[in-house]
Amino acid sequence: MRALRFGGEICLTTIGVWLLAGHGLVNYDTLYALVWGREIAAGSTPDLDVAIAPTPHPLADVGAVLLAPLSNSGSGLQGQAAMTVVLVGSFIALALLARVVFALGRDWFGTWSGVAAALIVVTRVPVLDFGARAYVDIPFIALVLAAMLVETRRPRAGWPVLALLAAAGLLRPEAWLFSFAYVGWLAWETRRFDPVFLIALVAPVGWMLHDLLVTGDPLHSWLDTRESAQQLNRITGIDHVPTTMPRRLGEILREAGLLAAAIGGVLALAWRRGERGVRIGVAAGVVAVVAFCILAAGGLPIRTRYLMLTACILAVFAGAGLFGWMTVEDRRHRRWWAWLSAVALLAVLVTAPNQVDRIRSLRAALSTQVHIQDSLGEAVEQAPCEPYVVPNRRPVPLVALWRDVTPGSVAVAQDGFPASGSYVFPRRPAVAHDYILDPSDLDKRVPPPPAGWRELTGSTDWRLAARCPRASAG
Repeated sequence: MRALRFGGEICLTTIGVWLLAGHGLVNYDTLYALVWGREIAAGSTPDLDVAIAPTPHPLADVGAVLLAPLSNSGSGLQGQAAMTVVLVGSFIALALLARVVFALGRDWFGTWSGVAAALIVVTRVPVLDFGARAYVDIPFIALVLAAMLVETRRPRAGWPVLALLAAAGLLRPEAWLFSFAYVGWLAWETRRFDPVFLIALVAPVGWMLHDLLVTGDPLHSWLDTRESAQQLNRITGIDHVPTTMPRRLGEILREAGLLAAAIGGVLALAWRRGERGVRIGVAAGVVAVVAFCILAAGGLPIRTRYLMLTACILAVFAGAGLFGWMTVEDRRHRRWWAWLSAVALLAVLVTAPNQVDRIRSLRAALSTQVHIQDSLGEAVEQAPCEPYVVPNRRPVPLVALWRDVTPGSVAVAQDGFPASGSYVFPRRPAVAHDYILDPSDLDKRVPPPPAGWRELTGSTDWRLAARCPRASAG
């Protein structure tokens, strides 16, 4: 009965977050995972040797291998069914994240705090955006928070916590530090070594074995991600953390969320620091920040989505800042907490219209990009010959998935045109701005087709030009 109720809650929450976002589309990194999964399933080595290739995530690649049969539809655009499954899974992951945040808030600070924390998380535009675009960060965060929930309910739980963190660690390496910190704490508490502690090595060893088998270099993910950050001129380095991290957290939680988190965190530490939930929350927040600093010091980019775990932990304390006073027994503490909570709640209510506008803007952006992507598919289906040519690297994995070719065989116009092929390019500058260009792109050119390439019908948003060998043209 409990399983049915839980399943019903997740289904309703999934529908709710889907309605909130309005649309979804698979991001660049996950598209590459689907392409690589199809190649692995076919017995080939995945084509990672392409410019600005994303970091391969072992657990995502395993999932992509399982979806490989759906990437070969037999006709038309390939991979559509696999993309649909990924999008459904991404909204389920958002729903699970909301449910885990609610459970943590409820267990630590009461039911209303849990409700507030979950609502804060799913209405933050970066979290909703990355979830609607099927980034691995959302299931990663849900797994880490689930491990915290298990430890909250079962002190020194051991292997269940480590198993959840191992799964999370195959999606993002920050979970490795959580595993090592947890093992260190368990060893200190029990004064013994338990063989179950070896589960902490599953993720780092598994990741390096994955890289070794796929690329021949066990450190490929770290070295390649660092190189890509340098090529794209990303902000990196531990010296940028003090100035960049608060701003990035503000982008996620916004001012009212940060205020509520500050109130909840300070009061919880002042008056409830002996409680298990508070200790776990503070420890997890510290580990998350240290992990972020280690990645920054290692040359990885300082990006907003790398701080979403920290933001979700803060959101639980924000729930406490809004409604934690309801579970405080000391009357004097309860009164002070309630007054400060009123200030935080007022800030949330005052800024709510701006938050609604941000969600509307996100919905509009997702709708526009889905329409442009559908239009791109119409143009690609008309392409008379290979190789396929795209303006820059953004559409490469999508075209490779659609046409069942390797990413390396898709030509990029910014790098020069092949002697023949089919070139899809935006019909208007607005299409390029909304879909293939990024503010951090150093090269924002959309090259025109060379002389001698004949323009074909194309689609609403994309032009199509081709120059085919005579046999193909016929």
